[in-house]
Amino acid sequence: MSDREPDPESTEAIRARIDTGKPHSARFWNYFVGGKDHYEVDREVGDQIKEIFPGLVDVALTSRHFLGRAVRELAAERGIRQFLDIGTGLPTADNTHEVAQRVAPDARIVYVDNDPLVLAHARALLTSTPEGRTDYLDADLFDPESILEAAAGTLDLSRPVALIILNTLGHVADHDVARSLVSRLMAGLASGSYLVISDSTATSEGMIAASEAYNASGAVPYHVRAVDDVVRFFEGLELMEPGIVQVTRWRPEPDGPDGSEPAVDAYGGVGRKP
Repeated sequence: MSDREPDPESTEAIRARIDTGKPHSARFWNYFVGGKDHYEVDREVGDQIKEIFPGLVDVALTSRHFLGRAVRELAAERGIRQFLDIGTGLPTADNTHEVAQRVAPDARIVYVDNDPLVLAHARALLTSTPEGRTDYLDADLFDPESILEAAAGTLDLSRPVALIILNTLGHVADHDVARSLVSRLMAGLASGSYLVISDSTATSEGMIAASEAYNASGAVPYHVRAVDDVVRFFEGLELMEPGIVQVTRWRPEPDGPDGSEPAVDAYGGVGRKP
């Protein structure tokens, strides 16, 4: 359950902030993974990009599978009971709290996003086992210290936390700024905490073309980067095997849906803070 006070901003006021005239990454991604929370403008851009590069749908789906495997590994094998998921996007199946609490019912999860459509769905997202807790923060990635301060209302930051940032850092145009934001977040977490990142990468002409088409649509730009740039987010951390790899190659489960998944233009990994 959530112990948060009711949000003073009404659902109507939140929805009034939603711009349905421009595509949005959370809705666009939701369309690709088979969700229902998107508008015509998102579907139009999504269909256009699928014609340019059908592989982006695979990126969306396999990134969700990577998230599930990473969260299960951390909860089941590493004893992590606290998760801070930044840029969570719209709820679909097997969200972080569902995966974590399936393994550890006492797990605590804080989601962070600053999109009004995500906020409008927060009440549905805020479910939990009786033993655990799930919370949602309407906060901005560009203010890491405020995120940590607010998250401390639910999480014990003196104990290890898994920081999850999936398919979000591409919205930060300057890679050095993105690295700084990650470093500032990790600096506020205890030794033994983990960083989980995946992002689309400029590893094929198709992905680069898809990124350019998306950025030309009027949406907030998303910058695909080199694999080495993803690696640099983990500097100073102890990488879990197999390191920074295509998300389909990170500890695939032979009997799961990821066992036969294709190679994709998305790389990720998990690192531990010493």
